[in-house]
Formats: sequence, C-alpha cells, structure tokens
Amino acid sequence: MAGEDEILPIPNLKVAQYTFTLSNPKLVHLHDEAATNLLVAIEADDMAPYLKLLLSQSPSIIPQRLTSNARDLVEKLSGRNKAELEALEQKLKDAEETEGETEISDALRAKASYLTKIGEKDAAAAAQTLASSKTPGVGARIDITLTLVRIGFFFNDYKLIEPNIAAAEKLIEKGGDWDRLNRLKVYRALKFISLRDFKKAGELLVDSLSTFTATELIDYNDFVGLAIIVNTLVQKRVDLKKKIISSPEVTQVVLDVPLLGDFLMSLYNCHYAKFFAALASVEQELLLTSRLLSPHARYYVREVRILAYSQILESYRSLTLQSLSLSFGVSIDFIDRDLSHFISSGRLNCTIDRVHGIVETNRPSAKNAQYDTLVRQGDVLLNSIQRLSRVLY
Repeated sequence: MAGEDEILPIPNLKVAQYTFTLSNPKLVHLHDEAATNLLVAIEADDMAPYLKLLLSQSPSIIPQRLTSNARDLVEKLSGRNKAELEALEQKLKDAEETEGETEISDALRAKASYLTKIGEKDAAAAAQTLASSKTPGVGARIDITLTLVRIGFFFNDYKLIEPNIAAAEKLIEKGGDWDRLNRLKVYRALKFISLRDFKKAGELLVDSLSTFTATELIDYNDFVGLAIIVNTLVQKRVDLKKKIISSPEVTQVVLDVPLLGDFLMSLYNCHYAKFFAALASVEQELLLTSRLLSPHARYYVREVRILAYSQILESYRSLTLQSLSLSFGVSIDFIDRDLSHFISSGRLNCTIDRVHGIVETNRPSAKNAQYDTLVRQGDVLLNSIQRLSRVLY
C-alpha cells in the first residue's frame, strides 16, 4: 500500500505514448519496440480493460504476430481484475459496516486507484470523484483531482483535464502545500502545451525546473527537454541565457541528450547552419515522436525558423541571399522561398531585391505601430458610435 503522500504513477502515461507510436505509420521504425513495451506495461498494471479497448477499436495497433498473445493476455488479466475488484469491494463493505469514515475513505481510494491503474476510464473517473467526496483532507483531495487530470491526459479527454485543473487550483488556495503547488505547475504547463500556448507553458516549466517532483506525470529528462524546446521559442535571448542555458538542471540533461544542447546553443550562439541541422533532428527525433508535441511539430518548426531569421536580420540593414544561404547551410533558392513566404504573411520585416540578390531589413517604428493601432481602434469606435446614433435617433 502506498504511503498517504505518495503519488502513484497511474494511469501509466508511457502506455499512452506506446499506443501513439504504434498508431503512427510514420514511426514504423519504432513499432517493434513500442509493441513489446506496450504489452509488458499492460501486463504489469493488469490493464485488461485498456487492452480490450485497443483490440476492439484499433486492432491494427497490435502487430499481427502479437495479436494472439494479446488476446490470451486479456483473458489472464481479466481474471486478475475480477479477483482484485471483488476483494476491494469486500474491504469497502466491511469498512462501511464496522469501521469509521477514515477506513471507508481509504477503501474507496484503493478501489479508485485500481480502476485507474487498469485503464477502466469511466469507472475510474466515477470512483475517483466518489472517493474525493468522502475524503476530508485537502491534500488527499488534491491528489485525487490530479489523478483525474492524468486520466484525462491518458485518454486525451479535455472534459476531464480542464475542470479538474481548475478544481485543483481552488483546493491549493484552501490549503495545499508547496509540493502539490509545484506539481500543479507541471500539470498546467502540459495543458498549455497541448493547447499550443507555449508562452504560458514556458513560464511554468522554468518555475518548476528546480522543484520538479511530478514523476507520476512525466519523466525528469523529458520534462527538462520540454522546458528547453518550449523556452527556446518563447524566451528573449537574455532570458534564455539566464533561465535555461545557465540552469544546472538543463546543464545536466543536455549531457544525456546532446541533441538538445546542440539545438539550444547553436541558436543562442548564432551558428545557424548547425542550428538548422539540429532543428531537423529535433523535429524527427523529439517532436514527431512525442504524443504531446507531435500535433504542434509543424507550427513549432515554422516559428523557430522565423525566430532564427529575425535574429540574424536584426543585426544588419541588408544581407545578400548568398551570405544568408551560407549562414544557414541551405541553397539560395530555399532561402528565397522561405523568406518570401514569411514576408508575404507579415512575419518578417524585410524585402527581397531579387535582381541584386539582397535582403533589406525594414524595422517598423514602435511609435508608428502604436499610431496605426490607435487609428484602427478609433475607426472601429467611431463606426460603433454612428451605428448606435442611428438606432437611438
């Protein structure tokens, strides 16, 4: 039995990652390892309901050579589930008949935890909600609420994620401790990443670097990797150095994952050819393979390319296309097409002189931008007043 303050890693979010890998045909080179790991993890946590769901809704996820093993595993694990749930029900019944509220709460939480572990989504969510209503301690109810958030992350159910993060925030205000507050920051960061709000996520990830304990949600190295990837995009150069590059947590992890170090430092040190090569590797190895980041991979790569272009263009009034192509280690045609796309969409303040092969920067005045905004907003206000006057008079 886990200690009162121990946060169990249930449901096992690695299982959801293995399922994502197997469902993605672009990751076929990872399928064999993912399939093996999936069945091992499912057996370890008695996840018969989840395996049944996979076999009924996404049978192609399980490789054909393992399908027979998977069906045999369902039968074996279903027997374990039945026996354990019967024992938990009897324990709850005994607590209700002869014990007090504390014992009833413990029995309810034990049953909810088991249903969560085996991947019985609806029953687990209902059991966790019931257990929360019968649990007096604020800390314990925060833990239950965060478990509901993890169930939401596991099944990509934002109807569970959003309200329960909000509920956890309210409970923290009533009396949560520092550890639970710091855990909640990580949960909120992952929610913002899933919603593509990298700015808010980056701030929370930085705040959690030195206090991270939410290993029930994400592995430490993966967490620091997220902090690097997200903050490389959203932090200003000086803040990137202070908050990320100089962080001892980041320094340690980039030794284990040198690709992240190459990506981070090549952009910061303006080694753009190395940065483009590292970005391509980050996309293939870290973004597209991640269940959390994959939906945002194309957006992220585009935005970080714009960041790199802006960084070099800010240093010069003009540059030749040839020098830019050499700096980024790509062809002149690629640079021409890429810059043209971002210029036409208003993302880069520069123009291209194709005749002379020159890129000229065009930094807009901050005062001019404020004036343009004022004029636009003033026009909207005047139009609204005119419409209102016609209605009144």
